[in-house]
Amino acid sequence: MRLSKAEEQVMQYLWKLDKAFMKDILDAFPDPKPATTTVATLLKRMTDKGFVDYKLYGKSREYYPLVKKTDYFSKHVNGLIKNFFNDSASQFASFFTSETNLSTTELEELKKIVDQQIQKQKK
Repeated sequence: MRLSKAEEQVMQYLWKLDKAFMKDILDAFPDPKPATTTVATLLKRMTDKGFVDYKLYGKSREYYPLVKKTDYFSKHVNGLIKNFFNDSASQFASFFTSETNLSTTELEELKKIVDQQIQKQKK
């Protein structure tokens, strides 16, 4: 299941806040802030999709994510690799490193991360 772009934006704030009331989420938005009803509708949809839940405190709801940010983005990156790069991580890496204008320093950092992961998997 996917989130819409607007839902993803709300989810980003919720991941950052960990748990939040409607006011906290609205405060996280830059000006001009969306209408309360808009955010309420998005949160309702996200709850229905199983991404968010809440605890009731009287009439107030404290929302919290049910899906970890890393899990959500990992699933989408894997889908991207499968759908656009013939399920080939090396084709994805080749495209990513050649088409994103990474600096030499950034490429060296990526190489270090890959080398560390290789060493970890060898153990």
